[in-house]
Amino acid sequence: MNDTSGPAVSERISRRQALVAGSGLLTTGLAGCLASGDENGGSTEHTQSDESGDGPVAVASFFSFYDFGRKIARDTPVRVRNLVPTGLHGHGWEPNASVTRDIIEADAFVHVGEDFQPWADRAIQTLKDDEVGTQLINVREGVELVDLAASLDRDEEGVGEGRGKDPHFWLDPRRAKTSVDNITEGFVELAPDHEETFRANASAYKTDVLDRIDRDYQRIFDEASKSVVQLAAHNAFQYIGARYGVEMRPLVFNLAASGDVKPSDITKAKETIQTNDIRYIGAGVFETRKPARQLLAETSVEGYFPVTPYAGVRKEWVENEWGYEEIADNINMPTFEVVLGNETPEEAGPDGWAEQWRNFE
Repeated sequence: MNDTSGPAVSERISRRQALVAGSGLLTTGLAGCLASGDENGGSTEHTQSDESGDGPVAVASFFSFYDFGRKIARDTPVRVRNLVPTGLHGHGWEPNASVTRDIIEADAFVHVGEDFQPWADRAIQTLKDDEVGTQLINVREGVELVDLAASLDRDEEGVGEGRGKDPHFWLDPRRAKTSVDNITEGFVELAPDHEETFRANASAYKTDVLDRIDRDYQRIFDEASKSVVQLAAHNAFQYIGARYGVEMRPLVFNLAASGDVKPSDITKAKETIQTNDIRYIGAGVFETRKPARQLLAETSVEGYFPVTPYAGVRKEWVENEWGYEEIADNINMPTFEVVLGNETPEEAGPDGWAEQWRNFE
């Protein structure tokens, strides 16, 4: 670690050992998006990690920033681990004692800022209270957040000052670049001898991946024949709508994937579908498909296809080494092409995409 302030290294280690012994402290219930297993059988028994080694370890509380981190740390000794198990939604799963131990023992903790993951907030407070030397890297620092008024729910409590901001900024690839910068600065502090590599990797990722995704999204939304997207999902996609000028209509009008679908939600969705002549809708990969199936049965909708806020990964995505880029290319972009009327399902995505994802279980 690169932290020269606070207790001596041996004292910090002894504190870590004591905290690990009592690491059940952080396993109480959590608020936020409900974690749910992958309905296609994704494993929930392991987390993701880059190559093994003896370098500093950074643990991440959220998949997107684990992925950014491992790309930034490529060709350096820094190892990055995703704390969220495969198959789970990253906004609000309940960690067990082993996750707490991982945070305490890590050299750096990459997190999404306060008020987003309550378990992470409590972990950070424990680290501070016990003067554990784990470096904290806040990916949200300096990101301009949109008001919750723009995300359609005036009563929702979000993040930021007054807790009136929508936290899902990383769906906007331009805002995601700021989080890449934040991780880069944190890694430079963690392993300063590798600063040049960190910065080169980050620059390449922002240019080659995030800028390219931004251009592709811009093209998709510029070509769209529709201006309204109906999603059988929670309210996580407003940054895409705000960036590219399309109205995202979530089925659940709060920020939590655990939000109940009320009859009034279904009624509003039916009205949106009828008014805008919507043939296809998006459905959350890590959320129940029951309301999507209901809309399929009770409206003129012909099919639903997958969307995800990059909050979790399925087993096959891990096996194929998919990250933020691959999920954008193979899941969200083809679905937006279809629901916006740019392409038929058979034209969208790679070969076999429509067959795999139409009305997926």
